[in-house]
Amino acid sequence: MKSFILQLFIIVIVFNLVSMVRESSMLSSWDNDTAPNFELTALNNQKTYLFDGQNNNSKKTVLYFFAPWCSICKMSISNLQKLHENSDEINVVAVALDFVNPLQVKDFAQNLHLSLPIVYGNEEVKKAYQVSAYPSYYVVANNQIQHRSMGYSTELGLFLRSR
Repeated sequence: MKSFILQLFIIVIVFNLVSMVRESSMLSSWDNDTAPNFELTALNNQKTYLFDGQNNNSKKTVLYFFAPWCSICKMSISNLQKLHENSDEINVVAVALDFVNPLQVKDFAQNLHLSLPIVYGNEEVKKAYQVSAYPSYYVVANNQIQHRSMGYSTELGLFLRSR
């Protein structure tokens, strides 16, 4: 039993170290980076901003960067959808990147029965948020990055990061 606990402890430490290295290229909440805000086109062809940057009392926003061809994104976006449905305190915006055409993003959303806000991103957004892998998450509040993460996340993980 003692050996098992030690092995589990080592696995947790290695996992966290690998996560820290992977996430080191992302915008940082430690440096008080201001979250870039972009006006983008949503699936319904309406222009919208990533988050409400004008109101300092606005809700936190989870920005989820994905690619429609990404298999981890297909598995994890349902957790984001549940967060969108179950939390009135948190805004959720999915940003599609690295897609061939808008139809690919629409098919992705329809096949997964998504109702959360989805916008078409571009290379400028990808570069500004330093997205190097999918999915990538940022939690934004008061124009500041509060948290960042990369890879699969559960609904509970997303909820806790956005608190």
